[in-house]
Amino acid sequence: MSAVRPIRAIALGDLTPGGADMPEPRFERADPRTLLVDSAYQRELSTRSIKLIQRIIETWDWKRFKPPVVVEIDGALHVIDGQHTAIAAASHPSIETIPVMVVVAEEQVDRAKAFMGHNRDRVNITTTQLFHAAVAAADPDAVTVAQICERAGARVLRNPPPNGSYDVGDTVAVQSLLTMANRLGALKARQVLQALVEAKAAPISADLIKAASELVAAPEYANEISLEQITNAVRSLGPRAETEARQLAAAKWMPRWRALAVVIFRSKGRGSRKPA
Repeated sequence: MSAVRPIRAIALGDLTPGGADMPEPRFERADPRTLLVDSAYQRELSTRSIKLIQRIIETWDWKRFKPPVVVEIDGALHVIDGQHTAIAAASHPSIETIPVMVVVAEEQVDRAKAFMGHNRDRVNITTTQLFHAAVAAADPDAVTVAQICERAGARVLRNPPPNGSYDVGDTVAVQSLLTMANRLGALKARQVLQALVEAKAAPISADLIKAASELVAAPEYANEISLEQITNAVRSLGPRAETEARQLAAAKWMPRWRALAVVIFRSKGRGSRKPA
């Protein structure tokens, strides 16, 4: 069961709080087709923006809705933040009005500063944070990877350690784990990840996961190297594996993960371990 924590004030120290005596925002409903965007400081729509808007329309969910922030100018509402949401709502055939948050910013320079603040003063969610949220949301792929990691003795961190000091089995390579699980299946993916944990990999990098997956799945390697040999090679090479892979990748013009697979294969130990 996940832990629930209360919202608590943090210590301010020497920090001087900004003024809170300005007019508070108000909420009202508006037809999104009547909202305006000031191109003097708002970004133009790119191909990526269009795709984002299409995705918002296709997966519309009021639980994920964030009211656009607008300012009233001469009776019209100008969007400061949330134009993608507003355009998606305007394009959605079942939506007539949406909640908007109306703030006071009489001068264009104030509106531009507010736009900058909305886009600068936010903490973007990382891939690993999104993964843990997906596990909590019971996403099948994320849950499968979480189970693979738990059974293999690995751990997907929420954030990289600030000092760069990883423990054995730590990883932030979420996408590589998902790809490996889809390519190999849950059982084989768990065996490969366990082999890397037993090799004392810290962290288990994206390149290492890709390399190990290639060694057990690619026809030119699969019958020539065992999981135990992968473990022995990775453990004996240590940090030297990444160095040699970088050099080989540069010399042969190949992806670094593929070069790492070659380095591990060339350094394979003797013996084999039967899959559990």
